Amino acid sequence: MAGGSFGPAGVAKDRAEQYQGRVTCSVIVACIVAAVGGSIFGYDIGISGGVTSMDSFLEKFFNTVYKNKKHAHENNYCKYNNQGLSAFTSSLYLAGLVSSLVASQITRNYGRRASIICGGIGFLVGAALNAVAVNLAMLLLGRIMLGVGIGFGNQAIPLYLSEMAPTHLRGGLNMMFQLATTLGIFTANMINFGTQKLEPWGWRLSLGLAAFPATLMIIGGMLLPETPNSLIERGLTEKGRRVLEKIRGTKDVTAEYQDILDASELANSIKHPFKSILVKRNRPQLVMAIFMPAFQILTGINSILFYAPVLFQSMGFGGNASLYSSALTGAVLALSTLISIATVDRLGRRILLISGGIQMVICQVIVSIILGVKFGENEELSKGFSVLVVVVVCLFVMAFGWSWGPLGWTVPSEIFPLETRSAGQSITVAVNLLFTFFIAQSFLSLLCAFKFGIFLFFAGWVTIMTIFVYLFLPETKGVPIEEMILLWRKHWFWKRIMPETSSEIDESNSWQSTIE
Repeated sequence: MAGGSFGPAGVAKDRAEQYQGRVTCSVIVACIVAAVGGSIFGYDIGISGGVTSMDSFLEKFFNTVYKNKKHAHENNYCKYNNQGLSAFTSSLYLAGLVSSLVASQITRNYGRRASIICGGIGFLVGAALNAVAVNLAMLLLGRIMLGVGIGFGNQAIPLYLSEMAPTHLRGGLNMMFQLATTLGIFTANMINFGTQKLEPWGWRLSLGLAAFPATLMIIGGMLLPETPNSLIERGLTEKGRRVLEKIRGTKDVTAEYQDILDASELANSIKHPFKSILVKRNRPQLVMAIFMPAFQILTGINSILFYAPVLFQSMGFGGNASLYSSALTGAVLALSTLISIATVDRLGRRILLISGGIQMVICQVIVSIILGVKFGENEELSKGFSVLVVVVVCLFVMAFGWSWGPLGWTVPSEIFPLETRSAGQSITVAVNLLFTFFIAQSFLSLLCAFKFGIFLFFAGWVTIMTIFVYLFLPETKGVPIEEMILLWRKHWFWKRIMPETSSEIDESNSWQSTIE
């Protein structure tokens, strides 16, 4: 597979070895503050599963599910199967999909900070509506506003982190987004454990507390510096250079500044980035922007995190035990993300994705066998097998946490040239949320239909994605963000598709003429 030092897309020559600077406090603080926006995504994933298992919430909004839950002999796999309940969870992601496409233009024309602030405002409004909801329509409207917040945040924050981070630490700093997401999940699980005892209004507190990370996101967006890439792309070249000097801790930023300047000149010549992204030189990046987020969801992780309390209750765990178990998986996910942060810029992206995929397949097959042999439709697992299921699920979550969890966001955010970066990230977010919507809407029905085979269904997808990474994803470790194009030209497969350097501008101009 291709690796090493590579030349730039849209820049005059390879300057990677001339990059100067160090890790500064300002860039660390900026990345930490920006990554906090990821906590709103994680908080919602964690809070939704817990709330949908609370009796007071189900009784008020989903009475049919509440009655089914109380039936002693209800089919274990099907008692939560309700499209209305699925819509509560999944409506957010459909709204996020649409808003992420809108966010692309705001991110490109007004900067990354503008989209981060818009995301925080949307999430704050959604949290308020959910906390005071009196009917299902109000509840769903709140979910839609939360989706707007997530669409904007997920579109802008990974870009912000990739552009602020120095090349040799880009993977680790970019993963601050995923770390914040996992901490949001864990925090939500802890809150659910406490609020489920506060009948009948505990669910309102769980949903309303989402306002806290949303407020942090708004304040952070206001205080953060804009990325030098965005400033230079929008014509603020001197300000962009000053920011670059500050975050790199040196005045000698000529090489990196020139790469960004050259990339911005090409970016400004592209009037239609969503159509430009279809030209041949962007074909490999486009494929990754579609397949990486789709595969991330098809690991099955969101199903486990959305519905962990419901899933564990279906397996015969008591109410408190199911929340304990889901809190445990949230903690494991957060800790495993730290493993990825510590190793991604040393071991690289590919080895983490492949090893994580292998471990996930093994865990899913084991859980499927246990449930198939020991868990009937109207039976409960024995205590010993219940503990074993939780342990194996935690091993699955751990593998996801160091592989597809963070890298499903990191890789797409670092591979696009500046002229299509915002559009590319919007496609990544839209695909992620589209597949999240499909899985969230269909998981309870799939669980009812496939029963224990649901884990084999996801294991099959993890097998496919692991082979995909082995064959088609080159190693991006240590490659400057504005110097990615020859990474694809050296790859055994993509070099057959990539055009020669001399034909790139002609190809781009041809597209622009066709469009206009």
